[in-house]
Amino acid sequence: MTILGSPTLARAEWQPLADAHAQAADALTAGHRERRARGESHAIEDFLFEYYATRPAHLRRWHPGPGVVLEDAPEHAGWRFYRTDAGRTQVHVPAFMEARGTAVDHIGRLLRATADRPARLGCFGLHEWAMAYRAGDDIRHPLPLRLGQAGTDAVVESHPIACSHFDAFRFFTPDAVPLNRLQPTRETQVALEQPGCLHATMDLYKWAAKLAPVIPSSLQLEAFALALEVRRVDMQASPYDVSAYGLEAIAVETAEGKREYATRQRDFAARGAALRARLIEAIDTIGA
Repeated sequence: MTILGSPTLARAEWQPLADAHAQAADALTAGHRERRARGESHAIEDFLFEYYATRPAHLRRWHPGPGVVLEDAPEHAGWRFYRTDAGRTQVHVPAFMEARGTAVDHIGRLLRATADRPARLGCFGLHEWAMAYRAGDDIRHPLPLRLGQAGTDAVVESHPIACSHFDAFRFFTPDAVPLNRLQPTRETQVALEQPGCLHATMDLYKWAAKLAPVIPSSLQLEAFALALEVRRVDMQASPYDVSAYGLEAIAVETAEGKREYATRQRDFAARGAALRARLIEAIDTIGA
């Protein structure tokens, strides 16, 4: 059965898909949810929930994407940007675009511009070091500095800082700001974003979340899983001692550490490119 050419799924068909998605999301967020219940924090992984402000409950929601009609889906009928006709529910793309069209246009321009650029792999994760440069007691994360303050400052002063990502650059300490080769702003984000940047890859999760429910939730979950991997490497390469979380440092102040970081960066860039292409395709599908 179809509505206006759209595939229609009976509840017996779509419910297993929704259940499998919820289980996969729960597995990825289990640690965060358990810590939250105990009132504990995690200096690495909580970033994905605090900075990106997406709750686990939203991540586990299953969205089939535009053009899929669900029978007997009162759960979806109660969610924003869905419509129901004669007991059949689907994403209401026109309502989504009316409310979010400006944001979708910006996301599309940013993703396309990023995809068109080659990945630059020479930053070596020094953005986190610049955020701690001469920070004193005003340290960004509640973790000890692996090399101490003087050692951290020495790394920043002896390496070129080349951060292209505004949402990392804006957290540089005042003394670190003039050391950056670029001076990114929100207005120049589309012009400067590049696919080798770990934060640009993590942000794919943010863009996927903002595009829900007009993209399949499976894509959002893939973006979250990749962001979780990237975040761990981001902090392994940072000036902080992450051994308390069972992670080894990527000592980017050494030649070996730089090689390891660039290898990880290249892998993330390739995997991010595939997700970015699918997000762009989803945006093109809804006509933005």
